[in-house]
Amino acid sequence: MLSMLAASATNAPSVTLNLGSSLSKPSESIVILIAVTLLGVAPSLLIMLTGFTRMVIVLSLTRQALGLQTTPPNQVIAGLALIFSLFVMAPTLTQMNHVAVQPYLNGQLTASQAFNTGEIPLKQWMLRQTDAPELTLAQSEAHQATSVPPAAAIPLGTLVPAFMLSQLKSAFIIGFVIFIPFLIIDLLVSSTLMSMGMMMLPPTLVSLPFKILLFVMVDGWTLVVRSLLQSYH
Repeated sequence: MLSMLAASATNAPSVTLNLGSSLSKPSESIVILIAVTLLGVAPSLLIMLTGFTRMVIVLSLTRQALGLQTTPPNQVIAGLALIFSLFVMAPTLTQMNHVAVQPYLNGQLTASQAFNTGEIPLKQWMLRQTDAPELTLAQSEAHQATSVPPAAAIPLGTLVPAFMLSQLKSAFIIGFVIFIPFLIIDLLVSSTLMSMGMMMLPPTLVSLPFKILLFVMVDGWTLVVRSLLQSYH
């Protein structure tokens, strides 16, 4: 009886799933599975691995500096941040596609080799945008050597938090510079209204047209976007 069960277990059909561990061209099912997985985590990857965070914070602070609460709407702010983030990341994404994605799709690299090769250009770009104090903090908390090794030697788990902190710091520095001229206008309008005895009139209501006029005259959105793009060089 036991021998019959052993024989039937030996002859039983088995199901295996090949995820591209050998040098062969991946099937369409595997490519679709990877694409759907990437689409599912795309928002998180966009925030953590690109300049989207700095872009959206600076654009939002610019809107608040103007005194406008919902203009431009959040959809426009997010759309602009997305477009310019992809514009900044275009050379890096092109390099990742050239050295990792296309070789994997053509069967020249395995999935693990493609991942290890493709993350190097991304790490190099993120490392250039990461300040030394933030990187040192992440390395010390991860109990790693507090130095600046080659990008390939830095784990993503250490580089991503440092990169995010650097993005936040840079965004608030740029936002502070943007706030200064609009703050001066608010102070001037408030002092003028107080000297005229018009204390019941909200200063922000009077200063809003002047801030919009100044912003349009200096082509403010172009200046803000140019500053953002130059901050990545």
